[in-house]
Amino acid sequence: MRQARVLTEPEFKRLLAVVAQTKHAERNRLAFMLSHLAGLRVGEIAGLLVGDMLEVEGAIRKRMIVRASIAKGGHERVVFLNDRLRHEIERYQLSDKRKRKLGDPLLVTQKRTAFSPNTLCQLMNRLYGAAGLDGATSHSGRRWFITKLANAGVGTKVIMTLAGHKHMTTTQRYIDVREDMLRAAVEFL
Repeated sequence: MRQARVLTEPEFKRLLAVVAQTKHAERNRLAFMLSHLAGLRVGEIAGLLVGDMLEVEGAIRKRMIVRASIAKGGHERVVFLNDRLRHEIERYQLSDKRKRKLGDPLLVTQKRTAFSPNTLCQLMNRLYGAAGLDGATSHSGRRWFITKLANAGVGTKVIMTLAGHKHMTTTQRYIDVREDMLRAAVEFL
């Protein structure tokens, strides 16, 4: 089976420009940011609750727990929210004028219901297509996240833990290698 395409920086910017033109731009942008900046699976994103992102007093968490009930394999894991992602969550909060409880779904459909993983997957794939990114799927953000960490020199064991993988070989399969990366690598010599 062919792996999901890992976007380049210009492609990621193009995707966000397309997303900005959609009816529910802030919601859609946050879905992609959760995928790219936290490495979350589409099923995990669909299952997030407001309380997964916010403390009781309303502050945005610096780390969250992906609950076993929404995690692949039924194993919860800790996900750290970097400053950029925390800013995106704040941006989404400010755009959402509804009073939401901590137990409410974080992202909702036009019908104000929680996304199913399949529906969110279809939405993301449709937006990748609208941006002209053939081969990109709802799993592209997760591969982007893992590849970016690997290219930044983060150890495979740390990446494996952040991704929630049980085996290092799984993590290694996610890392994309392109010609520009190979060229940069040999420049270290």
